[in-house]
Formats: sequence, structure tokens, C-alpha cells
Amino acid sequence: MDVLKMLALPLLITLLQSPVCLSVTVSSNKPKVEVHEHSDAVLSCEFRTEKDQSPRIEWKRKGKGVTFVYFNQKFTASYAGRAKIEGATMTIHSVSQKDSGEYRCEVTASEDHVNLGEATVTLNVLVPPHVPSCEVPNSVFVGGGLDLLCKDKLSVPPATYRWFKDNKALVANADTPYSIDTNKGTLKFNSVSKADAGMYRCESSNNVGAPKSCVAQQLKVIEYPLNMTVLIAGAAGFVTLTLLCCICVCVCRRRGCCKRNKKTKSSKSYNPPPPPPIRNLKHYKQTQSFMI
Repeated sequence: MDVLKMLALPLLITLLQSPVCLSVTVSSNKPKVEVHEHSDAVLSCEFRTEKDQSPRIEWKRKGKGVTFVYFNQKFTASYAGRAKIEGATMTIHSVSQKDSGEYRCEVTASEDHVNLGEATVTLNVLVPPHVPSCEVPNSVFVGGGLDLLCKDKLSVPPATYRWFKDNKALVANADTPYSIDTNKGTLKFNSVSKADAGMYRCESSNNVGAPKSCVAQQLKVIEYPLNMTVLIAGAAGFVTLTLLCCICVCVCRRRGCCKRNKKTKSSKSYNPPPPPPIRNLKHYKQTQSFMI
């Protein structure tokens, strides 16, 4: 025990007399920042150095590549005039959804033993609901399928949707003739009836701002006219008859009942011989005479 005390004392003295090697350290007290659109975003960055009293401070943003936000003691073009820096903490004024992303604070202390430190801050800009786009057709035939569409592409976090008919909220269950996807914003009818006619509108909402609704649109449900019914029935009958004829022809050809009979008699007609040539009397000359 005495031996350990004798060895520990010189070791403690050596440690106290030796220089302490500290490197630059960088941290953030709030690595994830969420703010509403058009408000200010404070991206915290704190650092400590060993010797260097004037380290170099840079802010970069990660996206498809890495781009500078603050470099050489000034902000780059897209942030100039709307951002400021205090120490190493950066504040961006009136942020928009385009400012959302991952930012990196880098501190370089050239006089320190380890001269580079960094911290990452993620910024998420929250956007309230916008007026959604609603797709409601003017009319639809009875018995047909129908999808009503609603979409708000700008809200962050993504909006959820509700559908209204004649200013009454629709709630889908096993007994209703429709289904609703609250995340995609679709209202689906498998078979439309006359009772489904009315004024339809959609509402988008999230926990950032007040819900927004599109303008209600009229949906008419009409029956097929008589002439349309006759036309459809006639077309269906024609197609069926054509198919039956094709099937009969194919069966007949396979069984060989559609082959042509060979002709046994000659089909050539009789041609009479040409008439004898007519003599020209003008050119006839008597060469001998006959006596009786």
C-alpha cells in the first residue's frame, strides 16, 4: 500500500505539470429546429478552442450537394440581407419551405492541436394548409363508378382531408356506398345512384394552421337516355352475332365441310376452225387451156 502511494504521488505531479492538449469543440444546444413559415429560425452553434482566439466560422447546407451559406465572413446570395450571425449562431429571418434542410456549422482553429470541429442542425419549416385543388365532375351516369379527388401539395406536415356533401361531413363505414381515404383525399363511389347528387367540397387540415376548403361544386347524376340504351343493346347484339359467325366458320373449316368440290367436266368451250382464205380473182392468170 505504501508502495502504491509512493508511485502515485510522482505520477500526479507529472500530470499537473504537463500541458493540457485541448482541441476545438463545436456543438449545438438545439440540433432540430421547427418553426412556422415566415418566422425567424435560430440555428444554434457553440464552440470552444484551445489557443486560437479568432477561428474561422462557416455554415454549409446539405442537399444534392454541399453549398455555402456563410463563408469568408459574409452570407451567400440567397441568404444575404435576411440572415445574421452572432458568434457562430446563425439566424434566418422570414423562412419559407425552401429553407428546410440540414445545415452544418464548421469552426476551424488553425492554432489548435485538432483544428476542425463541426455540428449539424436540421431545420424544418412548418406550413399551414392551403386551399386544396378539388376534382368533381359536372355529371355522371347512374350505376357508374366515380372518384372525387382532393390535394394540398404545400402544407407541412402533409394535410389530412375531409369531404362534405351539402355542407355535411361525410363519414364512411360499412353501410355507406362510398369510401374515403383521408390521407390521399379521395372519395370513391363504386356505383353512383340518384341520391348521390349534390354539392361537394373538400377540406385540408394539419396542426399548424386553420383548415382550408375548396369551393363547393355541383355533381349531377343522370340516367341513360332511351336511344343510348337501344344503341348499346344493338352494339352488344352485333358483336355477339359477329363472334358466333366467326366461331361457326372456324368449326366448319376444321371439319372440312367448307371445301370446294372439284369440277369433273372440262370448262373449256369449243372454238370452230377459221374460214378458208378468199382468193383474189384479179391476180389469177390462166397457164393452160383445155379442149373437150
